[in-house]
Amino acid sequence: MKQVDHWRLPASLLLVVVLTNMAEQVNSQPIDINSTVMGYYCSEYKGMSAEFFLRNLNATISSLRRQISITKFAAARTLFNGESVWGLAWCRGYLSIPDCLNCFDYAVTALKPCGLGNGAHVIYSDCDVRYESNNFYTEANNRAGVVRCGDVASRQPTDEFSKAAEKLISDLQIAVPRKSDFYAVSSREEGGGNGTVYAIAQCNLKVSQSVCKECLKLRSISLYDCLRNSTNGRAMDNGCFMRYSRTPFFEQNQTTDISALLWDGGDSKKKRSIIGGVVGGVCFLLLVLAIFLWCGRSKNKSRGKRDISTGSTDLLQGPTTYSYKALKVATNNFSDENKLGGGVYGEVYKGTLKDGDAVAIKKTFSRGKTHFDEELKIISNVHHRHLIRILGYCTKGPHLFLVHEYMENGSLDQFLYGDKRRNILNWKQRFDIIFGVAKGLAYLHEQYHVTIIHRDIKTSNILLDDEFQPKIADFGLIRLLPEDNTHLSTKCPGSLNSGYIAPEYAIHGRLSEKFDTYSFGVVSLEIISGKRYTDIIDDQSATQNLLDHAWNLYESGTQINLVDEKLDAGEYEAEDVMKIIEIALLCTQPRDADRPAMSEVVTLLSDKSLEERPPVRSTNLENEVRIKAPTMESSDSNATGSSVQLLGR
Repeated sequence: MKQVDHWRLPASLLLVVVLTNMAEQVNSQPIDINSTVMGYYCSEYKGMSAEFFLRNLNATISSLRRQISITKFAAARTLFNGESVWGLAWCRGYLSIPDCLNCFDYAVTALKPCGLGNGAHVIYSDCDVRYESNNFYTEANNRAGVVRCGDVASRQPTDEFSKAAEKLISDLQIAVPRKSDFYAVSSREEGGGNGTVYAIAQCNLKVSQSVCKECLKLRSISLYDCLRNSTNGRAMDNGCFMRYSRTPFFEQNQTTDISALLWDGGDSKKKRSIIGGVVGGVCFLLLVLAIFLWCGRSKNKSRGKRDISTGSTDLLQGPTTYSYKALKVATNNFSDENKLGGGVYGEVYKGTLKDGDAVAIKKTFSRGKTHFDEELKIISNVHHRHLIRILGYCTKGPHLFLVHEYMENGSLDQFLYGDKRRNILNWKQRFDIIFGVAKGLAYLHEQYHVTIIHRDIKTSNILLDDEFQPKIADFGLIRLLPEDNTHLSTKCPGSLNSGYIAPEYAIHGRLSEKFDTYSFGVVSLEIISGKRYTDIIDDQSATQNLLDHAWNLYESGTQINLVDEKLDAGEYEAEDVMKIIEIALLCTQPRDADRPAMSEVVTLLSDKSLEERPPVRSTNLENEVRIKAPTMESSDSNATGSSVQLLGR
C-alpha cells in the first residue's frame, strides 16, 4: 500500500533536513531581498514541550511548502500532543512558482532565530510566512499595519502621478474583494502620458470578503500618505497587501482587467436613479413574497417550530413517498424469506421494486418525531460514494418504512467476526474500508451544507458494495450541529454500544464531530485486528479491551502484533500498518480537542509524501474511568441497508 510511503524518518533528522534544504535553495534568491523585508515578529512565549512543538512546526512548514509549490497559497495545521501549530504562507500573485518557493525558503530561514517561540511572522514584498499556536487564519487588522514608503530623497511624485496612483489604488480596493482569488494587478497612465503607475492589491484567501474590503480600505489610506513624498510604497497587515510604484514589478501580460468590477464607482445620477429604482422594486417584491410565505407558514404551526440546527431545507428535494402496497409486494408481504435481520428497533427486509431494483426496507415504529420531515429530507439529499442513500419512505399506522440502497455483501462485522469471516478481507480491502469511512465522515462533518454528527459508527453500520467499498449506514441517531455551535449538550442514548462512545459524551453529555472521530478510531482498530472492541485480549485481565490492548502494544513499540493473524504478512508493509494504528489511536485520545478532524484523518491516510508525524500519547485525564452505558445490540444480520431509527430528542 503506497498511501503512507516515506513516512518514517527520525524526527531530529527530519527537522535538520527540511531547514537545511531550504537554506540551500535560498542561494538563488536576489541579493536585495533583505531590503524588501517589511515586518518581522517572534513570540516571547514558548510551547510546553520543545520536542513536540518542533516536530509539529516542522510538519506544518513541510505541508506549507508542498502546497505553495502548486497554488502559491498554503494553510496547514498540526495538532498532535497538545502542541498546536497553525501556519499560513502566501506569495504575490504575479510571482512564478520557482520565485514563490525561493521567497518562502528565504522566509523560513529568516524565522529560524525565533527558536522555540510559539509564534513568528516575517513579511517580504513578494511573500510572507507566519505560524502560531492558535488559529489566526481569519485575523486581519489585529496588529498595526506595516507601511513602507519609498526613498523620499528620490524623484518626488508629480500631481499627475499622485492623481493616477490614488485612483488606481481606489479602484483596486473596490475590485479585489469582488474577485474569487482576492488578487489583481493593474496599471494606469499619468495625465499627459508622462509615465505609468503600477499597483497590486491582494487579500489572504482565509479572510472573508468583508474583512478583505476593510483591510484594503485601511491599507489604501496608508498608501495615500506615501503619495505625498514617494513614487513607490507598500502596505500590509495580516489580511492583505498593497503596493504601488512608478517602476513595473510584474509583466504586462499579467495585468488584470478590473473595469467590469467597478460598477458602483460611477458618478452618474442617471445610473444611481436606475439602480435605486431596480433595488426599490426588487425590495418591494421581496416584501410581498415574504408576507406570502409567512402567511403560508403560519397555517402550519402545528408542525412545530423549525429547528435552527437543521439549516435551510426549503430548496432540498424531499424523499420519494412509497405506497404501503408497493412495499408489501416488493417484500412478498414481508415474508421471513426476505428478512435480512432485525433487532429491538425493527426488522430489515430485502425488496424488489416494480422496476426490478433491489432495495433494503427497514420496518420500525414511528415515534412522532417533531423534526422528522426536515431530517429525513436532509439525509435523503446526502450523496456520497461512501454513504448509504435513503431512497424514500412510507408510513402505515404506527409503522415507518424506510427504503434505501441494498448491499449484497452485507455489513462489515460479518466479514470480521460473523458468518462470513471465512471470506478473509485482505489488507488492501481493509485499508480501502478505513479510508472510505474517513472520507464519508469528513463529508458529513465539513462538506455537506449542514454539519451532521452520525453518532453510531460501528462495524455493523458499515455496509460493503460489490467491490468491497464501504458505505456508512444507519442515520437514525444523527444530530445536526448549528453553524455557530462547537458542540451540543444531550443525553447519551441507551441504544449506543459503549465501546464506541467518546468519554466526553458518556461523562458530560458533550457532543461534537469528535465523537464520530473517536468511534472511527475504534472501528479502525477492529478492522486491523479482526477483533471486536469487547473481546478480552489478555486472559489475566478481564477488563482489558481492544483499545487498552492497542495502547499497551503501542507503548511497548510492538503495535504490529495487533494485526489480524489471518492476514498474509506479504500483503502489507509493517511501517504502513503501524502508522495507521497510530492514526487510529490519535482518534481515540481522551480529550476531544486532541483528536484530529476527519478531514485531517483523510489527509494523513492519503498524503503519499507525508513526513513522519509525531507519536500519539495515551494521556488519560480521568484514570480508571470505564465507560459503561446500557447497550441493546441488534441481532446479527446479513443485512443490510441502513438500520434507521429516528428517535425523539
